[in-house]
Formats: sequence, structure tokens, C-alpha cells
Amino acid sequence: MARVLLNKSSMKIAVSYCHDRISPVFDVSENLLLINVLDGLEEGRENVELIAKAPFERAGELSRRSVDVLLCGAISAPLEGAVRNAGIEVLGFVCGELDDVVKAFIRGGLTEGSFAMPGCCGRRRGNRNGHCGTGRQK
Repeated sequence: MARVLLNKSSMKIAVSYCHDRISPVFDVSENLLLINVLDGLEEGRENVELIAKAPFERAGELSRRSVDVLLCGAISAPLEGAVRNAGIEVLGFVCGELDDVVKAFIRGGLTEGSFAMPGCCGRRRGNRNGHCGTGRQK
């Protein structure tokens, strides 16, 4: 689905971060970078603080901000389900420098192994249905 979204002329990306890196666990992350993308170019950024902790409330925060795609580190199954049910694509288990991840996503290169969290696509919990969060097959 992320590839379909990349073909949209405009979208809003939400990126969970801590100290200029992707936050390791979205469930407890407090910082979110919202990025508007128009025709493959970044049009603006906004930093916001996440307040909600419960999965459906947190998903509601993203939905109220009209987010199309969430880029994050580890994410629990209940929270991921709530976010997906809100109509938001989730690309979880991503790691790296904030700007590097954003640039890679916009150019369609987020599937590069260098952005996968350690243990992703292995036998750990990050492997869901044979896919890691960045879309690579194991």
C-alpha cells in the first residue's frame, strides 16, 4: 500500500522521533513530525506532541491530523491495528536518522535494509505475516 500512497500527488507523513532519530517504540513516543508532501517534494513540516497513550486514542490523534502514512520504530499489534483501522498506512520497525528516513521514504527507498530495526524480518515479533515493517520479504 505504501507504493500506492507514493503515487498520490499529495500526502501527509507522520514520523515518530526522539533526538533526531526514529523513536524506537511508537507506543510511548511523545514527538511526532508531520510532513506534507506534494508531487514528491516536501512542502512543510510541523512538530507536534502526542498526548494519548491508549491505542484508539492515539490512532484518533493521527486521524484528526489527516495523516496518510505513519513511519515509526517498533509498534504494538493493538496500536498498529487501531492506526490501520483509522485508514492510515503503517510502516513500522524502521530505524535511522530522521531526515535520512524521510528522504528515503519520499524517494521510494525506505525498503533498503539499512532502515530496518535490528531483528526485523527474523524470528522476532517484528516479523508479522512474513513481512517486516519496511515491506521486505524474509
